[in-house]
Amino acid sequence: MIDDDDFEPLPPRRPLFRRKRVLIPLALLVAILAIFLALRTSDTDREAMIAKYSGPAGAFVAGPAGQRIHYRDQGKRSGPAIILLHGSNSSLHTWEPLVQRLGAIYRIVTLDLPGHGLTGGTPDKDYSAGGMAAAVDVVAAKLGLDHFILGGNSMGGWVAWRYALAQPGRVDALLLLDASGMPLREGEKAPESNIGFRILKYPFGRWLATQITPRALVEQSLRGSVEKQAVIDDATVDRYWELLRFPGNREATVLRARMDREPAMAARVGDIKAPTLILFGDKDRLINPSAAQTFHERIAGSEVVLLKNIGHLPMDEDPDATAAAITDFLTRRLVVPSPTDPGTR
Repeated sequence: MIDDDDFEPLPPRRPLFRRKRVLIPLALLVAILAIFLALRTSDTDREAMIAKYSGPAGAFVAGPAGQRIHYRDQGKRSGPAIILLHGSNSSLHTWEPLVQRLGAIYRIVTLDLPGHGLTGGTPDKDYSAGGMAAAVDVVAAKLGLDHFILGGNSMGGWVAWRYALAQPGRVDALLLLDASGMPLREGEKAPESNIGFRILKYPFGRWLATQITPRALVEQSLRGSVEKQAVIDDATVDRYWELLRFPGNREATVLRARMDREPAMAARVGDIKAPTLILFGDKDRLINPSAAQTFHERIAGSEVVLLKNIGHLPMDEDPDATAAAITDFLTRRLVVPSPTDPGTR
């Protein structure tokens, strides 16, 4: 007779099965990590970007919170001063077409707002309306400007009208180009926006935006912002892509996406007394063009210009029409020299 005790029991199979189950996710994680490292885009080199994009008119000024603000002071130094503020993830370069067209009459000051362009991330990480306004004050103080015409596009327009509320005595006139900050009108839906801004709505997307910034995504976002596609060339895409990766700018983008934009402040926009031009592209897909009417209804004495077949960036898409509208408005409302007056050049 053979006793069962003469046989050793077979080893259980379940632990081996479990080991295989563990190995599969581990391999997947390794593959994901490899893909992430392959796609990850590093920051650009600070000094190389300054050499490439500052230009002969570029200068820097230090602020009280440790900011190092990049700006340009161009045009007719004896003319009325205009300070222009760019939109989110843009830079002072977006205003160069207007500098070329208005510089014979006006002194035009442009700057890279905190978290943008060659200003980059700031030590205080204050990317609120107040933090942006502080940068305007630093540049204005450097140039000895007590008062000026103030203009802005998109986020820069939001900063501009917030500045006009906070320091009305310094703003001679206000130029709002596809400016943000107004609520949706009754029955309206939020615009589709571009892919870059849609990604920032989600926590994982915001984290990913600090690590992976494909050039193709930047180009797609730019093309989603304009109606006239011809203005987006390779050099423009390169500039946006490289400056977005300037040290601190991607982190600033994420912090702004989580920031309280204080929508209740829109109810106060009617306190603005400065002559105000509201200029929008009628094909804007980031901000509903009807926001121009909302601004107009709330700011007494304001004027509206809608440019046909123009998107979110009128100063890039149709600089001639944009410059003409600004010149006409300021000539009538501020009694400044017209382009045909003797001695304006």
